[in-house]
Amino acid sequence: MRKSSGTNSSECFMTAGILCTVYDLLLDELGSQHWWPADTAFEVVIGAMLTQQTKWTNVEKAIEGLKEHGLLEVEPLAEADTELIEELVRCCGFYRQKASRLKGIAAFFAENGMETVFSLPVMELRKTILSLKGVGNETADSIVLYAANKPKFVIDAYTTRMMKCIGIEGDYIQLQQRFEAELPKDVDIYKEYHALIVEYSKAYCGKKRCNECILKDLNENGH
Repeated sequence: MRKSSGTNSSECFMTAGILCTVYDLLLDELGSQHWWPADTAFEVVIGAMLTQQTKWTNVEKAIEGLKEHGLLEVEPLAEADTELIEELVRCCGFYRQKASRLKGIAAFFAENGMETVFSLPVMELRKTILSLKGVGNETADSIVLYAANKPKFVIDAYTTRMMKCIGIEGDYIQLQQRFEAELPKDVDIYKEYHALIVEYSKAYCGKKRCNECILKDLNENGH
């Protein structure tokens, strides 16, 4: 599952709207991103847990270490020595907390079965994942979308900042509802759009290249 098939804009949108325009512009600028970079659904879960409050390069290092020790599988991770996990994820920060939470989510899937859990209806699945220790909205939705392949749009700090720049504001759920109302209910589009936002924001917003931004002339409020 290293790459999604990708979806071009002509297949995505049959009606106009500012979020559709943003998607088209980002896709034309960057091309398909083929997220999430993982070999298995469980690796996506682990990556989503580890990426909280750290850079993805650190997550890649931790995942490589877990993989070398055979711990990117549900039962081995659930049964692994906590101190070993802590050492392997130390590079991600909050390593004791993250090690405990990784063991917890692995134990949950070992007991309930990942396929069984992921077969739940999308809102029931989201609620279930959110009930696990250390899982908030963004992590839960990343797991729902990229691991379970269910349509839940992921909102992160990049998305919130980009939307504010074009006159769209709200909390996590409000922004999510806006995206899901305006876009087709399509997993590949949700995956691609979120990836485009992240990669574009890293290249432009994070480097304060506002004058070069291809979205600078867009504003829902007309100013």
